[in-house]
Amino acid sequence: MKTLDIQHVSFAYSKKGPQVLKDVSFSTEEGDLLAVLGPNGVGKSTLFKCMLGFMKKYEGKIFLNGADVSEMTHKQIAKQIAYIPQSTHPVFNYEVLDVVMMGLTSQLTLLSSPKQEHIKEARDALESLGIAHLEHAGYGEISGGERQLVLIARALVQKSKILIMDEPTANLDYGNQFRVMQRVAGLAKNGYTIILSTHNPDHAFIYANRVVMMYGGKVIADGLPDEVLDADLIKKVYGVDVMVNNFENTCRTHKLCVPKDTEF
Repeated sequence: MKTLDIQHVSFAYSKKGPQVLKDVSFSTEEGDLLAVLGPNGVGKSTLFKCMLGFMKKYEGKIFLNGADVSEMTHKQIAKQIAYIPQSTHPVFNYEVLDVVMMGLTSQLTLLSSPKQEHIKEARDALESLGIAHLEHAGYGEISGGERQLVLIARALVQKSKILIMDEPTANLDYGNQFRVMQRVAGLAKNGYTIILSTHNPDHAFIYANRVVMMYGGKVIADGLPDEVLDADLIKKVYGVDVMVNNFENTCRTHKLCVPKDTEF
């Protein structure tokens, strides 16, 4: 069964304004790790807002596990799909466990409070991502990569099996990018549907099993990363000359982008 089904979605912020999304269609299934690539301003964030039910005045249809998103309440959507933003430095230095517990909002009533079972779920989420030792650390005092993993843990306690991630490795150093993407790939192997935006084609080559390339508000490529991403497509979208070469390690062979020699 399709976990998310986008059918001919178009969107403009005003009746006379330009279309930000133009006839966008693709779908996902359980266990997919779908990388959405494209330069800034092509509609990736707008598409995510439509998928999350924040914007409902779009043309076309978006189905979440078979249900029409435009007819669902925000709480109904939150029980099935979780949004993980880029990590930012917080205004208030909450403890890490408290930040994770915020993911319980969709499960609690207005006057109810978390129980011991909820606290255990939060601790289990931290443990599953290898950051249980940060439980009592201040969220503002840990590294950017650790903050991103905390936000993922918050999404896990939401008990949504579809995770939307907006550039989860943005502003992270190389080591933290690797650690976050390894954990994200592990979630997909455990049956989560992951949809993440990225500017890095190598993330799609190494971790994703599907890629959607957006350009000018449209989907111009959709399929397996090794089959869809090539030097011509990357040059068209990002305006840079690259070579797409095979790279072998002990586990598998995958492709990577290598910049062509450039005169300075």
